[in-house]
Amino acid sequence: MVGLVLGRLGQMVVTLVIVSALVWLAMDLMPGDPLDLAMLSDPAMGAADVARMRALHGLDQPLYQRYLAWAGAVLRGDFGYSRLYAVRAAQVLWPALGSTLVLLGWALALSAVLGIGAGVWGAVRRGAAPVADGAAILAQSVPSFWLGIMFIIVFAVGLGWLPAGGSAEAGGVLEAARFLALPVATLAVVNAAAYLRHSMAAMQHEMAQPYVRTARMKGLPPRAVIWGHAFRNAAIPVVTVAALDAGALVSGALVTETIFARPGMGKLIYDSIMGNDYNLALLALLLAGLVTMLATLAADVAQRLIDPRLAG
Repeated sequence: MVGLVLGRLGQMVVTLVIVSALVWLAMDLMPGDPLDLAMLSDPAMGAADVARMRALHGLDQPLYQRYLAWAGAVLRGDFGYSRLYAVRAAQVLWPALGSTLVLLGWALALSAVLGIGAGVWGAVRRGAAPVADGAAILAQSVPSFWLGIMFIIVFAVGLGWLPAGGSAEAGGVLEAARFLALPVATLAVVNAAAYLRHSMAAMQHEMAQPYVRTARMKGLPPRAVIWGHAFRNAAIPVVTVAALDAGALVSGALVTETIFARPGMGKLIYDSIMGNDYNLALLALLLAGLVTMLATLAADVAQRLIDPRLAG
């Protein structure tokens, strides 16, 4: 297990270096240099002023030297400044990351509970599989942005039960839950379909195995047979889905947080790209990638804890 974790951590480092270099190159090729934009917004700034600013910030250096200087500063814990917010990037990144992790944690938990519950029900109840499969197809067919807008129209505008967007500045846990309800539901409904289909297929396979018939012949109650025996083996592919779902939720959060104006990583990436804040956008993208890779590592560890045979 230790070898697995150390090996995957090494892969993460290599992946982050490659991704950061590629994103750095892509952003350098994008039009709209910050100093060019500054010159356009300030008629008093001339070409000599721009050249002096380029030299001051190292923008006159070759691309690879600028990248190495940026990477070295990040390794020292210096994330630089955000041009869009006019503060250190860390002051914007960590609150946004915390907000997104809360959103993703609740959405992941809710989608897993809904999807696994419906999948097990579809597998063990006679005639329930077509209904569960139809629900999964319907959930997968609904775009998250459309579902979020529908939730706002119904529950915020029509019924007035929940806020349409933003986050709770005060008011405690209940007030924070009210602001979380719609974005969490939007992500959970769309992503529950994968849990439903995989858990139903895995449970249907396990329920047909001889050990399940043996457990029933011993007189074990149905709940013990389903959850204590069959689901333990069926959970292995479901854990894999959870790791993939974490990555999908990170990307889906960009759309959802933008729709609900929630100050998280998704909205931060969108705002920083639109505002030509390349440093902040790059750091946010790397953090989002790191969260995805850590979720995948956690899934691999969980699989080996569930079934020690995989460790060999």
